[in-house]
Amino acid sequence: MPDASAVTAAVLDDLRQEGDELDLLVAGLSAQEWASPTPAEGWTVAHQIAHLTWTDEVALTAATEPGAFAAEVERALAAPDTFVDEAAAEAVTALAPEALLVEWREGRARLQEALRAAPAGTKLPWYGPPMSVTSMGTARLMETWAHGQDVADALGVTRKPTGRLRHVARIGVRARDYAYFVRGLQPPGEPFRIELHGEDGESVVHGPEDAAQRVTGPLLDFCLLVTRRAHRDDLAVEATGPDADRWLDIAQAFAGPPGAGRPPKADR
Repeated sequence: MPDASAVTAAVLDDLRQEGDELDLLVAGLSAQEWASPTPAEGWTVAHQIAHLTWTDEVALTAATEPGAFAAEVERALAAPDTFVDEAAAEAVTALAPEALLVEWREGRARLQEALRAAPAGTKLPWYGPPMSVTSMGTARLMETWAHGQDVADALGVTRKPTGRLRHVARIGVRARDYAYFVRGLQPPGEPFRIELHGEDGESVVHGPEDAAQRVTGPLLDFCLLVTRRAHRDDLAVEATGPDADRWLDIAQAFAGPPGAGRPPKADR
């Protein structure tokens, strides 16, 4: 079984690579391209990078100043439907794209350093349940990939799926019950079987083999589903069993309100 510290280091390596890939996508953009609208209503490319900059900063606060992070939670509780948009808008208003890019890069580096320095067994506070360092790195990778998808869609770029998607799928599976709780629903008591296939032939499997409730499909499509970057109707993810079918309608890999999600392509 891999050493826990090696697993954490591997996740953080993948997080760095995910950020670097998105960096390549935005580094050479013009001011007009930074202002391009993304599929997230009211958000430009700059808003997406501003959001990642802000979330990296609050993750750093959670890792280094847990007491100060409590104030961020209070802010979120005071305005649960608007605090994320407000944070992104503040950064876009305050910083030109060049300065925003520098701040995002510096924040990513600081967060990497802090997470790698955290003692084994550390639990970090977050907007949902506390996380291990490995889980925090996975969550940051998931958000970087998801908001990177918004940027790619805005720019008309098709990204090649990578093996890093297994992290996005993992956190989507682990957040199954949270998707119910955030909607005031009772999650199913039995585990699900998840079987996903990547474009490179890689298989990602979670849950007992004999589970009655099952989800199957392409790894990329499942990641788009749980990050709510595409509507279920436009994806090849399939459910067996009523509970699994219901979950695919509400699945989300991130903490906080689910948001409206993306409409089906037929309605756009």
